[in-house]
Amino acid sequence: MKFYLISLGCPKNLTNSEEFSARLLAKGHKMVFAPEKADEIIINTCGFIASAVKEAKDEIRTALELKQKGIVKKVAVTGCLVERFKEQVAQEFPQLDTVFSIAAQDAVETVLKQKGTVLDPLPSSLYLPKYKMSLTAPHTAYLKIADGCNNRCAYCTIPFIRGRYRSKPMNDVLREARGMIENGVREISLIAQDTTSYGMDLYGKPNLLGLLEKLLKLKGLGRLRIMYGYPHRVTREIARLMAGTDKIFHYIDIPLQHIADPVLKRMNRHCGGAQIRRTLDMLKTEVPDISLRTNFIVGFPGETQKDFNELKKFVRQYEFDNMGVFEYFREKGTAAYAMKQIPAAVKHQRAAELVEVQSRVIDKINKRLAGTVLEAIADGPDFGRTYKDAPDIDGQVTFTRPVTPGTIFKARVAEAQGYERVLEPLN
Repeated sequence: MKFYLISLGCPKNLTNSEEFSARLLAKGHKMVFAPEKADEIIINTCGFIASAVKEAKDEIRTALELKQKGIVKKVAVTGCLVERFKEQVAQEFPQLDTVFSIAAQDAVETVLKQKGTVLDPLPSSLYLPKYKMSLTAPHTAYLKIADGCNNRCAYCTIPFIRGRYRSKPMNDVLREARGMIENGVREISLIAQDTTSYGMDLYGKPNLLGLLEKLLKLKGLGRLRIMYGYPHRVTREIARLMAGTDKIFHYIDIPLQHIADPVLKRMNRHCGGAQIRRTLDMLKTEVPDISLRTNFIVGFPGETQKDFNELKKFVRQYEFDNMGVFEYFREKGTAAYAMKQIPAAVKHQRAAELVEVQSRVIDKINKRLAGTVLEAIADGPDFGRTYKDAPDIDGQVTFTRPVTPGTIFKARVAEAQGYERVLEPLN
């Protein structure tokens, strides 16, 4: 069977695609990179928010049109959309050949031979995948250290899509990382719904620090990148470990969502504005060149103009290197669904205002960057990223001369205008 893969959503979903695609390849199937060359299209969906659901359904409709025209024989759908809506997916799209849950991906070669819906329950544990391939550039990879979430934020569908928090045993993480290094990976991004809770279910308390310490001992390790931390679990010990090594990019992604205490409380976030500020101040003190990435939600139910003004002031003050701005999406099944909603026009306006505030922050950051030397990684001969930029979600830079892809090197910032930056590689 020749299959064409469409993988939607976050890096965590991409790792699932890598695992079941590798399983199909190991069983003798072939991956193709154009749908017209495939026997079957497999869509690994996201279902986190309304826009992701729409994107997934649009992809399903497009694939089914190809099937109707006889270009492909079958269409299968898996991933978070299936996990969230179960049998509804097949009911809405009866032309689909197979609809299967995330857990059923572990037997994908058998499942795809079936007609209908296969809904295996989520596993109680997370282990080293039996098969794994890379769907990223050869020199960079995502390493999922945990899945699921126990935080129960009022806006979030993840707990009933991905289940409770499950850490991958430390030895399995190390084996997976070792395999990546042996295959030429230079940048390993650690991912989970909450990386800073790593180990809480296995070892009685969060132990991201211990995992990092062991990863740093791996022979041939290039760089580690820490994604998706929770504010009050980013400890001083983690910061000091980061500051004391060049093997961890001085970068951390901490989705903060808001800063105003009334909003954070309604969101059911487990730390307030004061704790968030203490964490960020600590990081800036312990790791002076730290690059901070975050996300904010505007228009959450009950967000007042005062709350939003506090958020804008906070963004100006803390100067995040990269920032995502999202309008609140009302999602059925979440605690916030029943709350009094803010008008769409207000959400649009606040999102635009916060994006503008961040644009001015980037202008200030660019003035300081001009002429400085940063560590960079080449994604292609003439483009790549600085240590401040995670793959896929942050910006790219261009180089003044060719560099071997996968190389990690020092470079001087020659130009910085908005989100466009030009670096001069140094010898």
